[in-house]
Amino acid sequence: MKITNEFDVGQSIESVWEFFGDIPQVAACLPGADLTDEIGDDHYQGVVAISAGPVKLEFDGDAKIVGRDEAAKTITVDANGADRKGRGNAVLALDAGLNAIPTGTKVDIAMDLQLSGAAAQYGRGLVNDVTTVLLEDFATNMQNRLAAIEAGLDPDAVEAVQPASGFAIALRAAKMALLRVFRRFFLPYSPEAV
Repeated sequence: MKITNEFDVGQSIESVWEFFGDIPQVAACLPGADLTDEIGDDHYQGVVAISAGPVKLEFDGDAKIVGRDEAAKTITVDANGADRKGRGNAVLALDAGLNAIPTGTKVDIAMDLQLSGAAAQYGRGLVNDVTTVLLEDFATNMQNRLAAIEAGLDPDAVEAVQPASGFAIALRAAKMALLRVFRRFFLPYSPEAV
């Protein structure tokens, strides 16, 4: 399934590009991600734990940067993982691109996420909503770390957004789903839409 997202950060494109070159820094921004080993040039192993209400998945896997374009400010990552309880697998192809904007940098994310096994049962809507919630937290953490680096502080000492509990993620994802349904069924009939 294809998932896209974008967010803005207040730092220059050069600062953000340098940040994206430090994979442990980037991984530290994603709630539930724990980078455990560097196993080669631009190749890492780690764990990603995701919970949304009763859904709790922990993937052991690896991620490799397969493309980095300095001029275009794009990076491509391939990742895969297997659920620790053998309930499924995930394969991810991620492209991130940076664009300078007057207030800093716009970060565009495009993911192609393939789930199999129990993880695939939860449906596109739930997976998309949970991913959106995680990317919002990622963007906040990234902005906080970039601001700390810019201020000369240790980014690991800056308080990150607390990883949302499974219940909190489920509530935020449910809210997105309800808004989507509301828009689909009610907005086309509003007088403003005519």
